Amino acid sequence: MFFFALPDLDLAWLDRFHAGERGVLEACYREHVGGVLAKATRILRGVDAETVTHEVFYRLLSDEKTRRGFTGGSFGSWIGRVATNAAIDHHRRRRREVEGDADTLDADPARFDEEVEAKMLVERFRREKLPEKWAGVFDARFLRQLPQREAAAELGMQRSTLAYQEEQIRALLTAFLLDEEDE
Repeated sequence: MFFFALPDLDLAWLDRFHAGERGVLEACYREHVGGVLAKATRILRGVDAETVTHEVFYRLLSDEKTRRGFTGGSFGSWIGRVATNAAIDHHRRRRREVEGDADTLDADPARFDEEVEAKMLVERFRREKLPEKWAGVFDARFLRQLPQREAAAELGMQRSTLAYQEEQIRALLTAFLLDEEDE
């Protein structure tokens, strides 16, 4: 098994990766296919996200230039960025091909870019600031926008507990967004 996030990445492994050695690429696929799909799903839905996931790994298998793009560091972060870029490209291609499908595509490119940026900001908030114990409340109330009663029932908690956690999340989110504006 290979460990990709080590700062002192094994140079022999990197050479084998760049050469396209089957065992190394297979291990990359097994270890990172879920993360790549998750990144693609933040931008695309269903089959399109799966298509991008397979395209990313196909490019790793077939294109040495793509493999040489990874020069060390966190392989998961690098392949996640490749997947995000591929998903954005795929969405833009589809938008050009199929104009007017309001359910899956935006007609306004600026709005799409804003949506992608917002999704990435939400993911960063979840990863960096949101305590795991409040993730369910954040998902139910802020992302899916369920009514408090429904969210509390779904999460199996008192409404007062949900309201308290919601207030705490709102304070964290406000601080996070204000810090973003300062940068």
